[in-house]
Amino acid sequence: MSSAFVFPGQGSQAVGMGRALAETFPQARAVFDEVDSALSQSLSQLMFEGPEAELTLTANAQPALMAVSLAVVRVLEAEAGLNLATQAKFVAGHSLGEYSALAAAGAFSLSDTARLLRLRGDAMQKAVPVGQGAMAAIIGLEFGPVAEIAAEASKACGGEVCQAANDNGGGQVVISGAKAAVEKAMELAKAAGAKRALLLPVSAPFHCALMQPAADAMQAALAGVTIHAPCVPLVANVLAAPVTDPEAIRSHLVEQVTGTVRWRESVGFMAAQGVTTFYELGAGKVLSGLVKRIADTATGIAIGTPADIDNFKSLQG
Repeated sequence: MSSAFVFPGQGSQAVGMGRALAETFPQARAVFDEVDSALSQSLSQLMFEGPEAELTLTANAQPALMAVSLAVVRVLEAEAGLNLATQAKFVAGHSLGEYSALAAAGAFSLSDTARLLRLRGDAMQKAVPVGQGAMAAIIGLEFGPVAEIAAEASKACGGEVCQAANDNGGGQVVISGAKAAVEKAMELAKAAGAKRALLLPVSAPFHCALMQPAADAMQAALAGVTIHAPCVPLVANVLAAPVTDPEAIRSHLVEQVTGTVRWRESVGFMAAQGVTTFYELGAGKVLSGLVKRIADTATGIAIGTPADIDNFKSLQG
């Protein structure tokens, strides 16, 4: 039996996240204080108290979700003796969660991670004017057919961008691109037998070619940041395969902005390598739910509250 530690992406945020951790564990409070300092903003107050509309803004949600994940990591290290280098076979994260995974594995400092995610969120938001792009979840079709439908919709809309952005597994694929092309793809998907096709409440079309200005911004930002070899291999979104070389990680983080999040393949790869337990560290339970759909030999366990941490300690004991 072996374990992987995985880290959630955007959409898992909720007002109040991390508050109980901060009130219970000084290690969590220290993480939130360091992130607040790095960003010159009381992000923790926004996380604990809202308003939700402000927390949901990409530039806030990305560093906030990372902060909760890293707070959980630091508490587990102090309270349960967690040592990723010896207890994890892999780390992985969904989109922005890849930065959380790298910070947890010692590739980035916490402050650098917070600043990178603030910049990433800002750059993604600025890349496409609000209202021009869209993302939609296609439920009930697998990745290959959805990718073909996206290409067909792009062609039907005069070459406007439409791509399969997230391969989440269990018949859930997210498409991204120009609004008209995404809406056309939704129609085509329903005609092809999709159970549902629904627009997502996001502020920009992530993980498609329209994000190239954000990829350029991240390339410049990452060039100035020290990346250490992680203590455990990262299963990268764009590869669905492990990587440890700092320069390769730098390159893949840039590709990730416009590339597909290959989550189904990533979880499948880790399960094939003997991972039977996926610990989701941070806010929400999205990734734990996906594990059950992707790998029937594996279990997903979410750890984001003091009660979850007590449960983890009892499992380790």
